[in-house]
Amino acid sequence: MLNIAVPFHVDGRGRTALCGDNRHLLEMLELLLFTSPGQRVNRPDFGGGVRGLVFGGNSPELAAALRFSLQANLQRWLGDLLEVVDLLTAAEDSTLTVDIRYRVRGNPQEQTAQFQRQV
Repeated sequence: MLNIAVPFHVDGRGRTALCGDNRHLLEMLELLLFTSPGQRVNRPDFGGGVRGLVFGGNSPELAAALRFSLQANLQRWLGDLLEVVDLLTAAEDSTLTVDIRYRVRGNPQEQTAQFQRQV
């Protein structure tokens, strides 16, 4: 499979930059989390909307609502690539943390990814 690096850029040879499967999946996860709904012209409902939380108050309620929203978005947009085993969100002080434990389809080994942003 040909995996184009995200964000799109040109490599040292002047060609479209590519990346391995694991890196590509992590980039897709980050892209989904931090794209705001409505930001994509042909996919207005794509995105986890985490970036938009920068101007909202940080609270346990926010983290719980985000968890359910992200679970649905991950299933919808990346469900053909991965199976979410566990998704945890935590709001501490001004930091929102998202921990995702997942399995790549066709591979029984679990992997983890953690994303943190100041909100």
